[in-house]
Amino acid sequence: MLDLPDPGLYRTTQPMPGHEAEFPAGVLVYIGQSKNGGGKFVVRPSDNRRNRWYWREPTTPLRSPTWAKTLKPLPSEGFYTLPETVEFEGGGRWVKNAIVELGYNGSGQGILFVGEWREDGTENALYFSDRGLLISDEMLERLVWAPILPVRNGEKG
Repeated sequence: MLDLPDPGLYRTTQPMPGHEAEFPAGVLVYIGQSKNGGGKFVVRPSDNRRNRWYWREPTTPLRSPTWAKTLKPLPSEGFYTLPETVEFEGGGRWVKNAIVELGYNGSGQGILFVGEWREDGTENALYFSDRGLLISDEMLERLVWAPILPVRNGEKG
């Protein structure tokens, strides 16, 4: 059995041998497990909706434990709290423990979107912009998961 990473998000640090054009260094990838028992695979993101990446065929079988060991694991997309206040040049800030949504750019760099409550809105809901703040890996590693659960249309929270 091959020693391969768990399913999840990763950033490549080296090109994938034999697939250098599809998987160069410095890109976001997802490692998945085939449902039909075909082993693990790697895939690049297809499209981004509401600050989250979606994945599609084609996928590439992952058979190189050596290359897999060069992948940098990344926290899951979703909701977190800030570990510290973030001050902006020119004024403004996001306060410690603010609820943020974590997403990524195509290079696998973390992007934060702060939760905003709209005073003039009619719904009691947080709003997350489609424009975020690129963050360092150091801050990415210190984010604290916020257990905000999804609710499907028609369900009560």
